[in-house]
Amino acid sequence: MFTGIITGLGQITDVQDLGASSAYGKRLRIEAPAGYLQDVAVGDSIALNGACMTVTHLHDTAFNIDMSAESLDKTTGLNRPGLINLEKALRANDRLGGHLVSGHVDGIGQVTHFAPQGESWALRLLCPAPLAKYLAVKGSITVNGVSLTVNTVQDQANGCEIGINLIPHTVQNTSLSTLTTDAQVNLEIDQIARYCERMLSYQNTV
Repeated sequence: MFTGIITGLGQITDVQDLGASSAYGKRLRIEAPAGYLQDVAVGDSIALNGACMTVTHLHDTAFNIDMSAESLDKTTGLNRPGLINLEKALRANDRLGGHLVSGHVDGIGQVTHFAPQGESWALRLLCPAPLAKYLAVKGSITVNGVSLTVNTVQDQANGCEIGINLIPHTVQNTSLSTLTTDAQVNLEIDQIARYCERMLSYQNTV
């Protein structure tokens, strides 16, 4: 489990194919901030742009993960070098600063607007239609692993556009600062919304 509070910025520096076809995944090398890996061991979970991955090898300031073809198909931005958000798995005695996040990407969103607004930044995302029922004003969503509050919701024929306000601290300390119009992002819906939908739709046919 995670909280959506980013604990470091990493850099994918190398991507290697694990096989000769798209049925195979990729091995990533990620450079981490100085000291970030001091309490990390092989087998630990780290979320990369919101996707939970397992550390398979440790270097002095970097680590490797192996991504399956399935994970590559369900995420964006993890198949090439670039800046990414890092979050270590939640410990039982940690503060829950954001909201409960599983590290399982539910869909890929598209940036429709990203621009300064006062001291902050206004971000709008077009989310896939199947996720629309889980999105609510003042609800939570993770965008590339960052826990954020939904300010506006507008259902459209091709999906659901949500509006989010990013404070300067978020822009300065996450990879969201690199977003541009039409960029794709990993989305994870709120856990509580997921379970509420299941309870309300469940019909016992046994």
